[in-house]
Amino acid sequence: MRELFLAIWRYRYFIASSVRNELRVRFIRSKLGGLWMVIHPLMQVLIFALILSEVLAAKLPGIDNKYAYALYLMAGMMSWNLFAETIGRCLTLFVDSGNLMKKMAFPRICLPLIAAGTLLVNNLLLLAAVFAVFAALGHYPGAEALWLPVLIALNLLLAMALGLVLGVFNVFMRDVGQVVPVILQALFWLTPVVYSITVLPQAYQAWFKLNPLYPLVTSYQNVLVFNKPPLWTELGWMALVAVGVAILALFLFRKASPEMVDVL
Repeated sequence: MRELFLAIWRYRYFIASSVRNELRVRFIRSKLGGLWMVIHPLMQVLIFALILSEVLAAKLPGIDNKYAYALYLMAGMMSWNLFAETIGRCLTLFVDSGNLMKKMAFPRICLPLIAAGTLLVNNLLLLAAVFAVFAALGHYPGAEALWLPVLIALNLLLAMALGLVLGVFNVFMRDVGQVVPVILQALFWLTPVVYSITVLPQAYQAWFKLNPLYPLVTSYQNVLVFNKPPLWTELGWMALVAVGVAILALFLFRKASPEMVDVL
């Protein structure tokens, strides 16, 4: 593990320049540049809001705004998009980078860090757009929104840890790449992103709260929409799980790294 962290430190400039170059390529090849990073998730939110707002808007107590459901949905999607995009990116990261890994000599751990940096910038751009939309709709998050960087860090840690494990497995078992998107789609509807957990029967709410993403998504909604603090107790347990998975991911990566190039 010490060698991995030393390699990250030695190649920190390579990681930073790779993130910068990847973002620059996206901007150069498109007339709208970085706007596409924001347009797609915002359009997805708009579609959900238009379809479901009439059903769920009246069931969101605590929001004194006629666009309550749209606000709630944007907050939940902020959390979900970062998690799902990170998992999806890490899932095929090593497979997509096979040629690069064969041609260049560099620590393989740089690849997930480059991906994390790019995804973080994307998410921050989306966050800026969401705050602009909130202001246009007459909603201004309170002081609790200052906890958002902590929530983003926890979200990225959990997603990167899971994604790295799945990415390593996907090199040796390509079926993993086919199964994970299906699981993510099911997990999306089992997480209170497009609905409030209070609309569910009381008997089912306890089961839905066992979802590890429940405290994360709910905490985003609390700080951005309801001006409430995050669910610290549940987030504490989630953070411990994320750290455990991260240690497992680094262990698996270190063991599998020499063989991955041969398989690819």
